[in-house]
Amino acid sequence: MKVSANRYPQEAARLLREHPEVRASVTGATLSFDSKRRQAYAEVEAEAWRRWAEGVKNHLLMNLDRYLLQAEEKLKQNGVQVHWAEDAVEAQRIVAGIARKAGARKVVKAKTMVSEELGINPLLEGMGLEVLETDLGEYIIQLLHQPPSHIVGPAIHLNLEQIRRLFHERFQTPLEASPEDLAAVARKLLRNGFLQADVGISGGNFVVAETGTLALIENEGNIRLATSAPRIHVALVGIEKLLPRFSDLSVFLSLTARAATGQRLGTFVSLIQGPKKPDEPDGPQEVHVVFVDNGRSSLLADPEAWETLRCVRCAACLNACPVYRQTGGHPYGYVYSGPIGAILSPGLVGLEDTKPLPYASSLCGACFQACPVRIPIPRLLLTWRNRAVEQGLTPRLEAAAIQAYALAMTNPWAYRLATRALRLLPEKALDNTVLPVLKAWIEGRAGLSPSPKSFQQLWEAGEV
Repeated sequence: MKVSANRYPQEAARLLREHPEVRASVTGATLSFDSKRRQAYAEVEAEAWRRWAEGVKNHLLMNLDRYLLQAEEKLKQNGVQVHWAEDAVEAQRIVAGIARKAGARKVVKAKTMVSEELGINPLLEGMGLEVLETDLGEYIIQLLHQPPSHIVGPAIHLNLEQIRRLFHERFQTPLEASPEDLAAVARKLLRNGFLQADVGISGGNFVVAETGTLALIENEGNIRLATSAPRIHVALVGIEKLLPRFSDLSVFLSLTARAATGQRLGTFVSLIQGPKKPDEPDGPQEVHVVFVDNGRSSLLADPEAWETLRCVRCAACLNACPVYRQTGGHPYGYVYSGPIGAILSPGLVGLEDTKPLPYASSLCGACFQACPVRIPIPRLLLTWRNRAVEQGLTPRLEAAAIQAYALAMTNPWAYRLATRALRLLPEKALDNTVLPVLKAWIEGRAGLSPSPKSFQQLWEAGEV
């Protein structure tokens, strides 16, 4: 996927200006998700669960090489064909080769953020294949030629009226159609896709190294159909998405569902153990698991940012984030948005191409409180900010202003001199023309004007 994260400030401002309805849609959806997550956490000893999950994922990451080899061995024993992709180019080559060998003409896809990361849809469409997204939200944004706006709810930036208009234009449904009627239309179209597809592509919530089990969580049933109706199933799995033991899976399935949507468990949980056996009537003839690196090994080697790889893609941090709620995910300019995207994207594609993202946060800490695996997102945001400064990626004027501010706040004489100078500035200095570096700070405050006296002088004179 093309990276345009460096335009985040401009794109966020443009979206708020041109599409104010997005803020209402995203805020409503994320507040609902977050409220349900809080209720679901309250039903269990959430902090104990979170600490346990953190420990399991830390153990896994510290021994990832061993568990990947174990997973490969068990998957092969289950009849699964295992592939390794160092980067997006290699992953595309593998997927294209599988589709070409199968003589595929139609592909159905379950929701998978890794496929967005790898650019699988444009690849297959460029080969002349028909690609059909089967998650309802993904199907809607596919019709609009848009990327996902949210990890779990890809179309939460759209309101009901917009979806009604889309379906009216594409399928001639009534403009007053109910959500149930719209879903019924999509269901009929998608069912035909499942029956006609040669290949089904999914992601993978977890792969259990001990048993070679691929676990998938969903609420619509489309993943189960996409992975069992076509004769070939391809699962794209990040190398960090393993669990050591089958006994780990039950807690992670529940914890992920609670964090993502406030459910005790996803409506459908599929545990895939390989292709269908000779005596089984249903299931794919071939199952392929593509383990994807694409920058993850480098991130794992990072002495600070490695903890990002604990992420289970639940989007709880997006739902809790007051900054993400203003715009949704599109202005972030890459696959992963919100707080997790602000620390994951620099690690995967480089800070130089994503430098505004770590600043897209108020550092309120809500993301850490929501995260089911206790990723220290606020601390890692500061890590990436510090690195941006160290690498000279911040604007020179901004860096000079911060240095001057630090000098003034740590030296009494400099503080007195600076405040005296500010009091002598002309009125127009605060209209963003003389001091543009103060633009963002001034815009959030009303009624500012220079005063010829300091606060201490005003206090002593009884004027305040």
